[in-house]
Amino acid sequence: MEFRHYSVMLHETVEQLNVRPDGIYVDGTLGGGGHAFELCSRLTDGGHLYGFDQDAAAVEAAGERLSMYKDRVTVIRSNYCRMKEELAALGVQGVDGILLDLGVSSWQLDQAERGFTYREDAPLDMRMDQRQEKTARDIVNGYDEMELFRIIRDYGEDRFAKNIAKHIVQAREKRPIETTRELVEVIKAAIPMKIRMQKGHPAKQTFQAIRIELNRELEVLRDSLEDMIDLLRPGGRICIITFHSLEDRIVKNTFRKNENPCTCPSHFPVCVCGKVSKGKVVTRRPMIPTERELEENSRSKSAKLRVFERA
Repeated sequence: MEFRHYSVMLHETVEQLNVRPDGIYVDGTLGGGGHAFELCSRLTDGGHLYGFDQDAAAVEAAGERLSMYKDRVTVIRSNYCRMKEELAALGVQGVDGILLDLGVSSWQLDQAERGFTYREDAPLDMRMDQRQEKTARDIVNGYDEMELFRIIRDYGEDRFAKNIAKHIVQAREKRPIETTRELVEVIKAAIPMKIRMQKGHPAKQTFQAIRIELNRELEVLRDSLEDMIDLLRPGGRICIITFHSLEDRIVKNTFRKNENPCTCPSHFPVCVCGKVSKGKVVTRRPMIPTERELEENSRSKSAKLRVFERA
């Protein structure tokens, strides 16, 4: 199946990077290479792009799409959390811009056998990196009721999290839950019919929660942001597109902390903690997709773009 992915806020994101033709840039979530292609088109022979993705299909697809720029692109199959060490191994100590387009790609959702979608029947997988042994099946059948409740409540933000967790545990006591369709039916049974008729697909939030937990998406983001900011050269920017309120909160708070790291009490006349600002938040409020983009791609409706510039 061809790797297809709609690049959310494509032009806005690349514009915010303030691309220098001879600069060094990183796309930490390469996907199908949409953002990377636009970025490469603005580079000269002196510029270079390093693209990261842990999905083998994405790496192959992006490599093909970027083949016309092969002299200025290096594609690396790895999670962006290893960006600093992977770049160091290649002799790169600083970059002029970093891009992250978080979440699951359109292609991953549309490829039913990957198990990301609740609209098709497939094994419970949801691994972004298929070298990983643990799958969604292990979470659904192995986590205790309180752990399931926690992730569905926190990552899925579903008000029926407690009842969904209870129904999952009851169902798996009879036999393991093996497929996406089986899980969808369990979730449906946990949500009142009246509510199911009023809102979107009843399994959407639970599937999102399991995917985030399995791939450690929030932990990876939280643990990587400081390193990425430190990689930026003066004037360099990091642009991050989020699709989940918890992702957005992590990005917003980390950017603010790096702009104003001072921990001195507010009544102190001068700073004595010695913590120095690393730069400035460019987007006081996140940028969001245009009405036209929302019409073309409904999956972009929760997207938010935040930008930080290194001092």
